[in-house]
Amino acid sequence: MNMNEVPICSKPALVVMTRWAAAGRCKSRLATKIGAFRAASIQRKLTEHTFSIAKRLEKDGLVEIHLAITGIASKGMNRWVLKEGITTFTFQGMGSLGLRMRRQLIRVQKKNKCKKIGQATIFIGTDLPNLCRLDLIQAIEALKTNDLVIGPASDGGYWLLGLSGKMVNPVATWPFCGIPWGTNEVLTKTISLAKLAGNSYALLREQNDIDNVEDLNPWQA
Repeated sequence: MNMNEVPICSKPALVVMTRWAAAGRCKSRLATKIGAFRAASIQRKLTEHTFSIAKRLEKDGLVEIHLAITGIASKGMNRWVLKEGITTFTFQGMGSLGLRMRRQLIRVQKKNKCKKIGQATIFIGTDLPNLCRLDLIQAIEALKTNDLVIGPASDGGYWLLGLSGKMVNPVATWPFCGIPWGTNEVLTKTISLAKLAGNSYALLREQNDIDNVEDLNPWQA
């Protein structure tokens, strides 16, 4: 059996959470400093970078891409994903980041063809200029022996969250509830809840996502 013949439930679902890269619809904090059009251009480049890595992994039979989008209407979304060659997509919906991720997790498990086995699920955003293929491969490998895998972000949050098949069968309430989303305590609270629940976890390398103008400093000449 080659990699592309692996049953879909044994491949992690890679949920890419993204926002449509249009002026006024993305990177609002960055846009206040550098303008809406420049902010949208940065968002577009970051999204293209993330997509290129994700699609390569899917082509290699390592993940199944699920795209979760906000900031665009249905017709525009359909045209966009058709152009990108992504077949599984939906809207993120309303609510906190935790609520939106849990909603996507439920959708992934409903599509899972192996009902008795939870499909491991990895969440990433599209704000990571330093993201590479190895980062996601390490996350996939870590989920084979851990309940959770977390990619710490320099702002106290995380750039990746992965849940093993065990954690999603049935779908867990945490780590989507009880997390102070949007604060610098997201990572520490998640780890604290993991320890309290007796869940094993692995940490990937720390990365810096692009949210504010200060985050651009390492890439400016």
